[in-house]
Amino acid sequence: MRLLYTIWCGFWFIFIFLLFFPFTYLFLQKKQWKPYAHAINRLWGQIFFRMVGIRLDIEYRFRPDTKQTYIFCANHFSYLDIAVMGVIIPNYFAFVGKHGVKNIPLFGYMFRKLHIQVNRESASSRVSTLTKSLKTLAEGRSIVIYPEGGIKTKNPPQMHLPLAEGAFKMAIQQQVPIVPITLLTNYQIIPDKTPFRLHRVPMRAVVHEPLPTTGLTSQDANALRERWYQVVQDELHKT
Repeated sequence: MRLLYTIWCGFWFIFIFLLFFPFTYLFLQKKQWKPYAHAINRLWGQIFFRMVGIRLDIEYRFRPDTKQTYIFCANHFSYLDIAVMGVIIPNYFAFVGKHGVKNIPLFGYMFRKLHIQVNRESASSRVSTLTKSLKTLAEGRSIVIYPEGGIKTKNPPQMHLPLAEGAFKMAIQQQVPIVPITLLTNYQIIPDKTPFRLHRVPMRAVVHEPLPTTGLTSQDANALRERWYQVVQDELHKT
C-alpha cells in the first residue's frame, strides 16, 4: 500500500508541476515577474498536499510580515523540506540550495532562475553564493537556508553538527532577523532511506519568534547560531 501511495503522490507532484509550468516559465523571463512564478509554486504545494491527503498543521508563534525581509532557517531531515517551505512561508523568498538540482528536467530550470545555487565543495561557488544572497537581501527579498548544509543527520530528530554559519553572518551583515522554523514530521513522511516510500503523516511545523540581529557584529555569529540551534532542537525533542 505504501508503494501505491508513493506512486499516487508522485503522479500528483509531477502532474501539477507540468500543468503550471507554462505559466511558471513565462513569469521567469523577467525579474519583475518572478514573484508571480513564486506564487505559482506556492499554489502547487498547497494543491499537492490536499490531493495526497496530507494535513498541514502549522503553528505560527510568529506571523512573518510579507513586506519585511527575513532569513528563514529550518532543520533539514527530508526531501519534503523544500516543498513545504513555500506553503509555510507567505513571503517572497529565495532558497539557497545544492547546485545539483539544476540537472532535474524543468524543475532544475525553474530552481536555477528563481533561487540561488551553491556547490559547497567549491570555495568560489560559496563566495558567489554569499554575494548573490547579500544582494537578494538588500533588494528586500527573504532567504531560506538549512544550516545543516543538507540531509546529513543519521539520527533524526537530532540535527547534524557542526552547523554552517553563513546564514547567521549574512543576517548580521544585513541586520535582518533570523526566523527559526522547526519541521517536525517531514522525516516521517519521507524518510531518508531506501526503498523510497511516502507515509501519510500530518505535516507539522512551528514558526518561531524571530531572533533579532540589530546591533550585532560578526563576532556574535556563533552565539546567534547557538540560539537558533537551541530553539529548533528543543522543539524537536518535544516530539
